[in-house]
Amino acid sequence: MIDRRLFLQGSLMGIATLAPVLSLARTEGDDPRIEAFVRANGFHGVIATARAGRIDYARAFGMADVGAKRPATLDTVYGIASISKWLTSVTVLRLIEKGRMTLDTPISTLLPGYRADTGARVTLAHLLSNTSGIPNGFIAAAKLNPSLVTTDLGTAESVRRFCQGDLAFEPGSKFDYAMTNWFLVVAIIERLTGRPFQDAMRAITLDPLGLRHTRADAVVPSAPGTAISYRTLEPPVAWPDPGTPVMAAGGGYFSTAGDLIHAAHQVFDSGFLKPESLRVLRTIRVPEQDYALGGRVRTLTIGGVPVPAAWETGRTAGYRSVLGHRYDTRETIVILNNTGLSQKTLDLFADSLFGAAPRA
Repeated sequence: MIDRRLFLQGSLMGIATLAPVLSLARTEGDDPRIEAFVRANGFHGVIATARAGRIDYARAFGMADVGAKRPATLDTVYGIASISKWLTSVTVLRLIEKGRMTLDTPISTLLPGYRADTGARVTLAHLLSNTSGIPNGFIAAAKLNPSLVTTDLGTAESVRRFCQGDLAFEPGSKFDYAMTNWFLVVAIIERLTGRPFQDAMRAITLDPLGLRHTRADAVVPSAPGTAISYRTLEPPVAWPDPGTPVMAAGGGYFSTAGDLIHAAHQVFDSGFLKPESLRVLRTIRVPEQDYALGGRVRTLTIGGVPVPAAWETGRTAGYRSVLGHRYDTRETIVILNNTGLSQKTLDLFADSLFGAAPRA
């Protein structure tokens, strides 16, 4: 049994020291590659590049809110969708560093009361790599009752309703990008810390990293600094992105380019995680998907040489995002968009900014 009082006093307080906050400043001068991309794609959003956390280029383009005629700025907040999984995985690894669980701990141990027959076979690593085999009961239920995407049932009830189906495949044998994996991660973090998930994320990861613009609460999409998600711009048609607290871990966070550059630098370059945690974060577990824990590790071909890079992407409603980080040169690229551009288009453009050869 976990002693929450001692855990909170000894663990959370010990890791909640605020890190310096990175602010982006608009860079002078143009990059012909970026200017051409913006013109060709009618790009709205933010593009930023950095090396070892130092900004090389940062510019905002187009509109954050067409109706209000509010232009995008470097501080505009965008939905980052599945990049949330990466931040959540970092939080889990920080908890593992405190010795409260391992990646191989069965979820029935972490969540007493979860069905024992499947819970004993599914580990925390299976959840974080989307290989658990637990079927996504939420999607089927939401198709019958669309109000579920805006109804806060609470974590326990969401797990009871949507995350206890018979396994669709043997854990670890297949990849299934099911949000119910992340419902269970929310439940585990809440039980370990005795806090609501978002409070735990704030204390363990977001505040220590200094990510003051990175949030998942419901007021963010309507806040003045947040970009509106669009289905089309001519005419402007907003594309709502509803969600509930239990969906935050898998795709509910919003952030800025500055926060994401700072997070990548601190996590991958600056010792925010212990060496073993960083090793497992960079270890591919599903080769056909290039998937590790909460994100991908791609191999770019640059100058004829294979170069590994963290590759986090996000897509929800009209929000599109890329966070790429080369391990060798510590270069980071962030692209944030709110008009539903093709994710592949953004990925290929990020490849070109890194100088990578076109994908086969």
